Amino acid sequence: MKYVLVIGDGMADNPVPELGGKTPIEYAKTPVMDYLAANGEQGSVLNVPEGLPAGSDTAILSIFGCDPKCCYTGRAPLEAAATGIKLEPGDVAYRCNMVSYEDCDKPFEEKRILSHSAGSIEGELSDEIITMLFKNPEFKTAAEKAGMSVNPGHSFRHIAVQKSADVRGIKLAPPHDHLGERIGGILPSGCENAEVLKQLMILAHRILDKHPLNEKRRAEGKLPANGIWFWAEGTAVKLPSFAEHYGKAGGVISAVPLCHGIAALTGLDMISVEGATGELDTNLEGKVDAAMDVLNKGAEFVAVHVEAPDECTHNGDTEGKIKAIEYLDSRVVGPLCEKLKAAGYDYRMLILSDHKTLTSTRGHDGDAVPYILYDSRKSGGSGLQYSEANGLKGPMIGVGVELMGRLFDKQ
Repeated sequence: MKYVLVIGDGMADNPVPELGGKTPIEYAKTPVMDYLAANGEQGSVLNVPEGLPAGSDTAILSIFGCDPKCCYTGRAPLEAAATGIKLEPGDVAYRCNMVSYEDCDKPFEEKRILSHSAGSIEGELSDEIITMLFKNPEFKTAAEKAGMSVNPGHSFRHIAVQKSADVRGIKLAPPHDHLGERIGGILPSGCENAEVLKQLMILAHRILDKHPLNEKRRAEGKLPANGIWFWAEGTAVKLPSFAEHYGKAGGVISAVPLCHGIAALTGLDMISVEGATGELDTNLEGKVDAAMDVLNKGAEFVAVHVEAPDECTHNGDTEGKIKAIEYLDSRVVGPLCEKLKAAGYDYRMLILSDHKTLTSTRGHDGDAVPYILYDSRKSGGSGLQYSEANGLKGPMIGVGVELMGRLFDKQ
């Protein structure tokens, strides 16, 4: 028996007026997932525990059976684990996004944040800019005084580590939840160290705003990478062993460090695919091939994470979100089912969104999301197409950590 988990990051949503009152999942053409939902179990699951932030960090921890209420210290330590960063006692890790602020002569606090990803900046250029910034003499001096170093992330996602940092009471905002807003009300606050981070962000903007690399981006019609944004703070974390908990070994295929960090900390293999970008242009065929390679080598479990629906929503690209969901159906789920059948494997497949990402706000939402649980050995099921509304007609899993056990038929 093979067990397959497919996560369409942020694909669940609320009804969108521009789509005739349908959600993107309902609007998209998804014949394969509709078939699996109709012939399997379709229900809803609450992956984000009450009181915790709605995001992929808390939600995907739940999906992998790790209770965020017990082991969540922040997103950045999970991502740090993906690159082998070892956090010492007293260290605090932060996500350090490359971001785009609006071009205007207003004071820093009055500027709006236009993109949490600097316009989906290319990884190599993002690495070049963040490295240049931390080598700039003025910024280097300020960063060293703050005990801050950076680890390039090969996308807009970098990890900063601060030595001997006190973050008690600190308030840091996820940039993707505040797109189009003036930043004054969401800058670091709540403790003395927050002012240190804020001053580094102000200095970074002054250095980067007119840098030749950003002037070149503007000339090309692209958003500038004219700022950094610290958020997702956390300290060292330990997660339970996946193999000890479920008795299965396997791998996690993703383009984002969060998923790979959870894999590393739970003892699963981190698998990267050439051309996997986390965007709409990602190498989905390569992900399918990598998943089958894991299973063909004897592992029983594999997870495939697709980031594009979430990124498209953050970027305000509803058409792209629909296309990303359709790609998940036609280029991931469909081919996986075909290849599993051709290989002669019986399999159980769990398909879901980690959280909702709302077209209306371009931000995350912690409401329940629909899941599909399909068993190739069984016939009959919900008889319904895959959707948020139909998910609510099936079982309601109120604690997300319980869902993985259903995949392994250990309810």
